[in-house]
Amino acid sequence: MAEAQDSSFFQKLTKLFSSQAIVRVDKDGKRKVVDVENRQEVDTNLRRVRDRYTKLQRSFYGDQTAAQSMAYHSVRRELFRDYDAMDSDPIISSALDIYSDECTLKNEFGEVIKIKTNNENVKEILENLFYDVLNIEFNLWSWTRNMVKYGDFFLVQEIQPGVGVINIKPLPIYETERLENTDPNNANYIKFKVNQDPNGKGEYENYEIVHFRLLSDTNFLPYGKSMIENARRVWKQVSLMEDAMLIHRIMRAPDKRVFKIDIGNIPPQEVDNYMQKIISKMKKTPFVDKNTGDYNLKYNIQNLTEDFYLPVRGGDSGTEIDSLGGLEYTAIDDIDYLKNKLFAALKIPKAYLGYDENVNGKATLAAEDVRFARTIERIQRTLISELTKIAVTHLAAQGVKGMDMVDFELSLVNPSTIYEQEKVNLWSEKVRLVSDITDLNMISKEWAYKNIFNMSDDEIAEQKTNIINDLKDKFRYSSIENDGTDPALEAEPTDVENELDELKSELKNKGGRPKEGNTYGKDKHPYGRDPLGAKENRKALSKNESSSSPMTNRLAKKYVNGISSKRKLMSEGGDFLDDSNLLDD
Repeated sequence: MAEAQDSSFFQKLTKLFSSQAIVRVDKDGKRKVVDVENRQEVDTNLRRVRDRYTKLQRSFYGDQTAAQSMAYHSVRRELFRDYDAMDSDPIISSALDIYSDECTLKNEFGEVIKIKTNNENVKEILENLFYDVLNIEFNLWSWTRNMVKYGDFFLVQEIQPGVGVINIKPLPIYETERLENTDPNNANYIKFKVNQDPNGKGEYENYEIVHFRLLSDTNFLPYGKSMIENARRVWKQVSLMEDAMLIHRIMRAPDKRVFKIDIGNIPPQEVDNYMQKIISKMKKTPFVDKNTGDYNLKYNIQNLTEDFYLPVRGGDSGTEIDSLGGLEYTAIDDIDYLKNKLFAALKIPKAYLGYDENVNGKATLAAEDVRFARTIERIQRTLISELTKIAVTHLAAQGVKGMDMVDFELSLVNPSTIYEQEKVNLWSEKVRLVSDITDLNMISKEWAYKNIFNMSDDEIAEQKTNIINDLKDKFRYSSIENDGTDPALEAEPTDVENELDELKSELKNKGGRPKEGNTYGKDKHPYGRDPLGAKENRKALSKNESSSSPMTNRLAKKYVNGISSKRKLMSEGGDFLDDSNLLDD
């Protein structure tokens, strides 16, 4: 069951990184697009049209794809060998170190990578990934150096479902290939092949490989272009010129001596033997080892083989030694010219490498050339793109879904303080301009918002609301500092009438003793216990019953009974009846 879940998870990762870009939509309908493969920058699917290495071999190999690929990678390996040789040059090696140093600086908080996100859980997960798992503070420098040296660098991720990325290993740059257009149904599907894989796997899916590549020239697609590629030809020229200078210094530059040996009356046929005998005596010094007694003609370094020995006789007789000056090397300007081209290809200011004597002190790199800071930013964008891929894979493995999986931004430190100061100075000048023209009552703040700061109406309204909030906070802080009271914690003034209405409604709806019912026939009734006088009528009827006629007595009883019925009805809550109805039959 666990294996099936793992297989399903890796299939989802394969599908995720086989699309044009990772797109997520938040609750407000805004889309976040993460292009980890930089497909928006170049169309890697058309690499055969623009790949100069494949074009060089196409006429020879025809349409044989395998042969073209083999020729392509053989040319890449030749480039890598040149890059390795260039790395032994002190200028190129220093340049690679400078690229890496400037790309991996720490900010004022000691952070190499700045993680910006609204989700604190995502931020904690990514900080744990980069600083604890990947050890980015140590490893990013070497990753950057290899990337700028070869133009490409490959890492393989060890992913565990539910845990995330647990380890990262580098792959050999000579043996790793990027394979595209292998799936006819999906032009964006990518996989990687490693010849002589140290891990023994051979082929990897796109989500498993982190491919750092510098996409600056489409002729090198689907791979990147090295930062020292433009300096490769110039470096060879400089090396040849330096070798020629050294050979000249050693062989031609030293002073030589001219020995004029008087041969007197020696016969001409014996002059050569005589001169060789003298040269041997001067070139080699007899040496006897005291311990062993061995006899050795040791070479005398004070004499050079390039010295000249001339036999003389006659009027110019007499041994004489003259000095012959060495030849001067006049190609120093040529070497300086080539070195300037080398610095231009590397895009590194001469002052930073110590070749500019006109600079007083070790000025910052950005102060000497702000363009180099822009070059570093371009390299950092490549690093951030692939580090984002690692972060997305890690979050997906830990179960983070939806917008949270891409709702973060990674940034590296800009190496140029002057570059940042220029931005600050620009804003300072804008603020000063707005302050001056508003103080003179020349134009309104609305005009300044729209034409100097380029804000829309919604942005202006938002800023005005924020200004009011800032003033409230300022008043609150001053009250706490001066009076020791926090206005935000004090009760706000209320309306007295509203309070009375609320109190009345509370009393009206308040529970307790129920209301008293009908009071008829009780002392609380306005007319007492007998409102209709039934008792008095009954007494009067009993008194007059004997003296009245039967008809009268019958009507009187009916009246009294009607009054009793009425009282009973009213005590039960009935309607009040007119007294005239009591006499109706």
